[in-house]
Amino acid sequence: MRVEVWSDVACPWCFIGKRRFAAALERFEHRAHVDVVWRSYQLSPETPAGPGRPEVEALARMKGLDPAQVRQMFAQVTAVAAGDGLRYDFDRTLAFNTFDAHRLLHLAARAGGAPLADATMEALFSAHFEQGADLGADGALVSLAARVGFADHGWDEDRVAAALAGDDEAAAVRADIDEARALGVTGVPFFVVDRKYAVSGAQPAEVLAQLLDAGWREANPLTTLASGDACTDATC
Repeated sequence: MRVEVWSDVACPWCFIGKRRFAAALERFEHRAHVDVVWRSYQLSPETPAGPGRPEVEALARMKGLDPAQVRQMFAQVTAVAAGDGLRYDFDRTLAFNTFDAHRLLHLAARAGGAPLADATMEALFSAHFEQGADLGADGALVSLAARVGFADHGWDEDRVAAALAGDDEAAAVRADIDEARALGVTGVPFFVVDRKYAVSGAQPAEVLAQLLDAGWREANPLTTLASGDACTDATC
């Protein structure tokens, strides 16, 4: 069973959704048969490439809001994130163009499959929201790749740097974004099971568990080979 998750590194609800999906998957009886694929999405593709700038300032300017309103919004999502074990620090968070971070995610999937892709997604989220890292700065993504273990799969820092300096995986990122548009995705996180069932938003783990159950039943229907006398309620 394949679960595709459209996310953006700069989406605070996506990190919350990832943590809740991990909880649902951990309890799922058939988790060993679930293939998770992280898909790319950009909430703010117009953000300039290069070093980031303070998130509060960037969002206030983009949305035409008072910075105090933005801080209040961030305080609310920070409180929700804390309930899922995440420590957001929007005083340090820097807005950056996420396109190259998504390219790194695809490189991770190519180099080390789903485990490395998942570790890379987790590290990108944590670096952005919890550590205040400037993921738009030169070399930041290369350093992150080294920390999550790209070298164990034959990708040393020079090889990762060369890939990011070119256009490796750029087409894959654009394809994900185009696919999201074709599916009608208008917000992230967005979870899709076998292209048949979908859930939008950082839903509670219980809802995501229902999504997994529904997908599994669809992919593995039960066939009754014979039937006979049976109890249907407490009166039999």
